[in-house]
Amino acid sequence: MTERSAGVLLHPTSLPGPGGLGSEARDFVDFLAAAGSRIWQMLPPSPVGPGNSPYASRSAFACEPLLISLPGLAEDGLLDRLTGFAPSAADPHSFDFDRLREHRAPFLRSACNEFLAGGGATALDRFHEANPWLEPYARFAALRELSDQPWWLWPGRYHDPLEFPSAGPTALADEVRYQCFLQWAVDRQWTALHLYAQARGVALYGDVPIFVDLDSADAWSNQSQFKLDREGRPQVVAGVPPDAFSVTGQRWGNPHYDWSAMRADGFAWWVARMRRTLSLFDAVRIDHFRGFESAWEIPAEAPTAVDGHWEPGPGRDLFDALAAALGKLPIVVEDLGIITPQVRALRDALGYPGMAVLQFAFGDDDANPYLPHNQVTNQVVFTGTHDNDTTLGWYRNAPDLERHRVREYLSIDGEDIVDDLIRCAYRSIANTAIIPMQDVLQLGSEARMNVPGRAEGNWRWRFAWDQLEPGRTEWLAALARESSRHPQDGGPMSVIRLSVGD
Repeated sequence: MTERSAGVLLHPTSLPGPGGLGSEARDFVDFLAAAGSRIWQMLPPSPVGPGNSPYASRSAFACEPLLISLPGLAEDGLLDRLTGFAPSAADPHSFDFDRLREHRAPFLRSACNEFLAGGGATALDRFHEANPWLEPYARFAALRELSDQPWWLWPGRYHDPLEFPSAGPTALADEVRYQCFLQWAVDRQWTALHLYAQARGVALYGDVPIFVDLDSADAWSNQSQFKLDREGRPQVVAGVPPDAFSVTGQRWGNPHYDWSAMRADGFAWWVARMRRTLSLFDAVRIDHFRGFESAWEIPAEAPTAVDGHWEPGPGRDLFDALAAALGKLPIVVEDLGIITPQVRALRDALGYPGMAVLQFAFGDDDANPYLPHNQVTNQVVFTGTHDNDTTLGWYRNAPDLERHRVREYLSIDGEDIVDDLIRCAYRSIANTAIIPMQDVLQLGSEARMNVPGRAEGNWRWRFAWDQLEPGRTEWLAALARESSRHPQDGGPMSVIRLSVGD
């Protein structure tokens, strides 16, 4: 992250086709390499939770089974036919989670049966042994699937993971084994994609949400490390305080960590989480970094965030423990919004690059930290993030004064605002520039990935290759060369699969 480089932000569910880590993902890697981009930035690959959000996941360790490529399973001899696996009425520009999940299920279960019948149990046992997180996750996922209820409503013998029966119903045992197979399959395909990207000089960057969902394998199997009552209900929940954008703040509902309990065992859960994450990615963005300095705690019974308070986080102790266990960490911190001097001091003491978002740069005066003249080398500049509108949509909907400031600062007329902001990002002093794929394709608000605060209808956007205009790839490559971000400027970037200590 000390070299000048460029990348593209795209979650795998936004790839063309019905989803998966197969040929569509490899085609995207080839596009990045041809465009002179060294980085594929993704959102969390975790099993999605409420509203299909990857930031409200069922697990901080597992991967979303919808990422499994069915053609890839067929290539491995686990499926002998694929006719009809994709919904016939699928919208090519929308990832229909529910429909795809329904249509894929019989094929995945058939592949699991074929895998086990062909002697796959040994490979599954090896995968199980190498991944201690798998057993609690598979048990959670199986019980969640069979009961269709959150874990705190399960019968007593399942409510406590330590009391999980060694000899349960056959249906439960079969479902646990199936959930293990899904994780084996997605991990196998992920490893193949990672190696394919490495060979082409493309690094995979991930994203780590600070919090986990209450209805998750993590909260269920680590109840003592969260601020929960005896019934498994949260005593306090996460959010952000009231501000100029919301008079009641935001009540996210995630359970808070019991940092005292985590500190007592050397932050073992976080070490395991980052070890797993860095087995999937070459570098990661840490979401809501300010929460590690102090986080907004809201009484669980409070309907809004108004009655919350700031509670100190683990600070540097956590990151020192991670570095001691895993070595120097390739981390980018999300330090957007109202950041206190204490948060900046923590970021700078750790030496991690922060973020600058150009869509946030032009709303006030010349002291705005995201304006190009205020950016720094140890930083990652984005035109926008998954939570922003596309650049075209942002500009069309921005107040007149903000649009005037953009035009005046960049000496442009606003007719080509998307490419003007991409050029601005590439020419920034920041070491790394990341462009959302929607901006690469010059799309409007119809392609927005997420609207914060909206519970439904997010995370569904997909692109199609016919949206990529002729010459666009070459334009990005030329821009990368002009701004010294092209891999050829300094030789291939070193992209290696991290070997994280045991």
